[in-house]
Amino acid sequence: MNPTLRRSSLVIFVMFLALLGNLTRVQFIQAKSYAENPANPRILKDAYSTPRGAIMVGRDPIAYSKDTGGELRYQRFYPKGAEYSPITGYMSQVYGSTGVERYENSVLNGTDDILFTQKLSDTITGKKTAGANVLLTINAKAQDAAWNALKGRKGAAVAVDPKTGKILAMATSPSFDPNPLASHQTKTVTDAWNSYDPSSGSGPMANRALGGGGPWPPGSTMKVVVSAAALENGYDPSTSIPAGRSYQPEDGGQEIHNDVDSICPQDQVTMLVALRDSCNTGFAKLGVKLGAQTVVSKAEAFGLNKAMTIPMLGQDQGLPVAKSVTGDPKGASQVAQSSIGQFNVAETPFQEAMIAGAVANDGTEMQPYLVQEIQGSDYSTLRTAQEQKFGHPISSDTAGKLREMMNAVVSDGTGRRAQIPGIEVGGKTGTAEHGDGAPEHGWFMGYARDNGDPKVAVGVFLESAGEGGSADATQIGGDIMKAVLGK
Repeated sequence: MNPTLRRSSLVIFVMFLALLGNLTRVQFIQAKSYAENPANPRILKDAYSTPRGAIMVGRDPIAYSKDTGGELRYQRFYPKGAEYSPITGYMSQVYGSTGVERYENSVLNGTDDILFTQKLSDTITGKKTAGANVLLTINAKAQDAAWNALKGRKGAAVAVDPKTGKILAMATSPSFDPNPLASHQTKTVTDAWNSYDPSSGSGPMANRALGGGGPWPPGSTMKVVVSAAALENGYDPSTSIPAGRSYQPEDGGQEIHNDVDSICPQDQVTMLVALRDSCNTGFAKLGVKLGAQTVVSKAEAFGLNKAMTIPMLGQDQGLPVAKSVTGDPKGASQVAQSSIGQFNVAETPFQEAMIAGAVANDGTEMQPYLVQEIQGSDYSTLRTAQEQKFGHPISSDTAGKLREMMNAVVSDGTGRRAQIPGIEVGGKTGTAEHGDGAPEHGWFMGYARDNGDPKVAVGVFLESAGEGGSADATQIGGDIMKAVLGK
């Protein structure tokens, strides 16, 4: 071969390698960034040119793509609509995406690196890679129980597995139907969007389970945190604490009373009785005795005052949760109010389920997660979730003593509606004031253990439910736990 031909062949070979390298970089390494770049004029058409992966609960899809035969070929459908929209979110050509649709987008649209082998094979054969499926941790019966119980109310409910962190149910009411938002008809999309009043921040698109439109004052459920702080500072369920019909903090402020005169009118009651009967004066005085730093530190150990997300599987970003907070109480009156879940204390139902779960799980708080598995379009397993600890806010000994107190709330106190025959159930009710003359919020946090094995923990919130709101929240919590247990 003469020198000129050899040099030409070498140049061609180098150019071929460069072309192959650039093709590999564009098709695989940068595919995700190109696919998600809104400046890409092909993004809309390409997004609908292949079937997007399904979002699954068990064997049933709660979001899937159907071939329409149109220019935007595949349209998203949500067969359970409003029941699951706080979880799935929506996929809209006009308004983008939220929920799992957004935070597992690269998996669902087929651009995630986990599909590298499939994309390589499809490139060779000239096919487009279909999206992967996302299998959730949701228990369908628990979700149905939560959704049906919340209908016609304003509020939310969350259920978790205390041992693993699996989210078993997450429902909010009112909710919205994501199907019109997925329409390929722009007017249908915009009409639905406007009817959902997204700018209000507290309309049907607000996921109250994760604190959308909140968080809110938790009322007496905060007494669980104060009890935990006391139990780890020398107290026991049988320890007597000051109580009485009323309490006026030494620095002034609002005088604190019990809900009715028959609740702990005596000068002293045991810790167990104070929690069982929800004694405001007892816990206000106890919080002041422990001090702001002790109460706030224990709340923070459970997760308050911390930014939190629900992690997605193999993704950098997770589903955001509103921060539950203690505020910064100063002086006896503020600490007293904070200790009964008022002043600037605010929580989400999600946070309350986590606290109850830690008590049920011998003091270990697990990281809640929503995605169990990523599956190929052939349902083969591509990625599986791994359980992780979130923290250890209380000792096993403290958890046992706290369960003794919370079990009494359900067996003999304000939480009787959560009882499940043959099952250990503990919990705490809450009624929270907010605004002058506004109906009170109703709360319940609780757990169920079967022969010592923690099965489920719940957080239930009814917004401005008024008188009887906490009892209704307790009933809802009990119904959800029964569904998980198959009762």
